[in-house]
Amino acid sequence: MSMIEKIKELRERTGAGMSDCKAALAETDGDIDAAIEVLRSKGIAKAAKKSGREASEGLVGSYIHGNGRIGVLVEVNCETDFVARTEDFQNFVREIAMQVAATNPLAVNAEGIDPEVLEAEKRVYREQAAEEGKPAEIAEKIVEGRIRKFLKEQTLLDQEYIRDPDKTIQDLLNETIAKLGENILIRRFVRFELGEGA
Repeated sequence: MSMIEKIKELRERTGAGMSDCKAALAETDGDIDAAIEVLRSKGIAKAAKKSGREASEGLVGSYIHGNGRIGVLVEVNCETDFVARTEDFQNFVREIAMQVAATNPLAVNAEGIDPEVLEAEKRVYREQAAEEGKPAEIAEKIVEGRIRKFLKEQTLLDQEYIRDPDKTIQDLLNETIAKLGENILIRRFVRFELGEGA
């Protein structure tokens, strides 16, 4: 089994993020069962189990950047008001708002992206592949790869964390869930940029 296949299986079995799985497998010389124990000991596998629990508390956080040129509001939910008031939770909400200010994603996850936007992107990539003279079956693989890259850049949870490019926002979320012991959900965000759309 290749390392990529092992990472995939470990992600499926634990719900942990890509970088956490990769690190756990490196630590255990590719032993999946031992890697699961490493993730459990760090609390990361527990985060996935909490993801089904109701998260209706939380807070709306804000971040203003560049002397008022960019503003972000983000709603992040957790299970209890107690956790919502903790410094760790509030710092997490602020980090998410700063990420949105810096990277301007289209949606929290792939399901939030308008299917028409995805179709338009696919059309552009197909035209580019045709101009490059690629055969149809290779062109489709190129389109799929470019769509994956587009989603990684444009969906908040798949983006690289601005403070640590080795982590995605999903990894940061999983770590925060493990640390605080509650399901946490990035519900929605809005980003304003001065003069945008004028």
